[in-house]
Amino acid sequence: MSNEWTIRSRRVVLPDGIAAASVRVRDGLIERTGPFHVQADEDVGELVIMPGLVDTHVHINEPGRTEWEGFSSATRAAAAGGITTIIEMPLNSIPATTSVEAFRQKIDAAQDQCWVDVGFWGGVVPDNSAELGPLFDAGCFGFKCFLTPSGVDEFQHLEKPELRQRMYELSRMGARLLVHAELPEFIRSSSLNPRAYSDYLDSRPKIAEDAAIDLLLRLSRETGCAVHIVHLSSANSLEKLRSAREQNVPVTVETCPHYLALRAEEIPDGATEFKCAPPIREAANCDALWDGLRDGIIDMIASDHSPSPPEMKCKNTGDFFSAWGGIASLQLALPVLWTEASARGFVIEDVARWMAAAPAKMAGLAGKKGSIAPGYDADLVVWDPAEEFTVVPTALHHRNKLTPYSGRRLRGVVKKTYLRGRPVQASTTPAGVVLKRQRDDQKVKLHEHTEVAATAHRI
Repeated sequence: MSNEWTIRSRRVVLPDGIAAASVRVRDGLIERTGPFHVQADEDVGELVIMPGLVDTHVHINEPGRTEWEGFSSATRAAAAGGITTIIEMPLNSIPATTSVEAFRQKIDAAQDQCWVDVGFWGGVVPDNSAELGPLFDAGCFGFKCFLTPSGVDEFQHLEKPELRQRMYELSRMGARLLVHAELPEFIRSSSLNPRAYSDYLDSRPKIAEDAAIDLLLRLSRETGCAVHIVHLSSANSLEKLRSAREQNVPVTVETCPHYLALRAEEIPDGATEFKCAPPIREAANCDALWDGLRDGIIDMIASDHSPSPPEMKCKNTGDFFSAWGGIASLQLALPVLWTEASARGFVIEDVARWMAAAPAKMAGLAGKKGSIAPGYDADLVVWDPAEEFTVVPTALHHRNKLTPYSGRRLRGVVKKTYLRGRPVQASTTPAGVVLKRQRDDQKVKLHEHTEVAATAHRI
C-alpha cells in the first residue's frame, strides 16, 4: 500500500460525531479528515470507520508461560477484533514485569511477533520499591498491584501499609497505579460444593471489592496518587466513585465485556469457562454497571483477556475453586460489547469513547491513539455493526480457545484493521512495535524495530 492514500465512508467516527467523511493517510499518520466526495483509494460505503481500539488490560504471559498465550497469537486476535494497541499486564509471565531486567526480557520476547502495537504496565510487589523509578524511566506506562493473592507466586499482593507507602512513591513520580481491588479478609477459598457457581460467587462477595475501593479512594485523597480501578464488577461502589470524582479525587474506572454481557443466574454449575475474579454477578448488578457507563462514572471498557491451557480450567471436574480464573475474550470484546450496548440504546460513538479514546487517555496515549484526527496514528477499524455471527472457538486466534461465548450470537463484524495505515489482515509480517512512555514530555516513542527503525523517533 502507498504511503499516501485516502479511505472514505458514509459513517466515520470523528471526535465530534459520525459523519460521511474521508480520511487522508500519509506515512502512517492521519494527515487530515475531509468531505466524503473527495477521490478515495478505498470506499467502504456504509461500513463504519472507527479509531483502532485500545485495550489496556491484556495478559499475554510471554515469556515463561507462553503455552497460556503469546505475543503472536494475542496480537493476531487483537487485530481480528479491531484492537490496534494493547497495554500488557505485568503478570502472568515469568519473570513478572517487576524489574528493569524483566522489562527488557519482555521487550526481547515481543520483538518481531506483534501484529498490533504493544506497551507494558510495570508491577508493584512487596519487595520491588527500588525498581519503580527505573521501570518508569525505562518506559512502562504505569503500575499494577493486587490487594489479594494474584494466583501466581511471583506476583505477591500488597498489604495495606505497603499500599500506602507505594502510593506516596508513585505520586511523587507522577505515575498511575492500577489496582485489582478486592481485600482478602472477605474472600473464602473453599466450598462444600465447588461445582456450584453460586458458591463461587458467594466466596467473592461485593464487600471485598467495595471495601478495597473505599481504601483506595481514601489513600488517593491522602497521597495524591492517581488510581485506576481495573475490572469493576460491583455496582455498589458507583455512588462512592461518583462522589470521589466530584471531589476531584484522581480516580478512573474500567469494567469488562463479561460483566456487561453475562449474568450469574445463567451460568451452569461446573461451567468453569465463566470463572473470573472478581466474579460475574447477577443481572441487576449488570444493569447497574450499564447505568454507571451511561452516567460517566465508569470511564472505559477493557477485555481483561486472561486465557490459560484448557486443563487449568478444570473442565473435567467443574471445580470453580480450583480452576484458573480468567476469560479469553480479546478477539470478541467489540462484538460482545456492541451486542449488549446496541440493545440498550447506546450508539457507536459511545463504543468509540469507551474502547478507544478513554483508554488511550488513561494510558497516556492521547494525541497518538484513540481518535481519527490529524497527527494521530492511522489506526483504523472498518466494521459492520449490523452483521451477526455465531462464535465458533476454532475461528479465534487466541492460543487457547475455551471461551464462555462459544455458540453465542453476536452483532458487529470487523472487516479490516489498519495499523499506522497498513492493513493488518493483508500483511505477511507483523508490523506492530513496542510502545514506551517517554518521561520528559509524556509523549510516546516507538521502541526501535526492524520494520520502522527509520521513523522510530519521529515524535
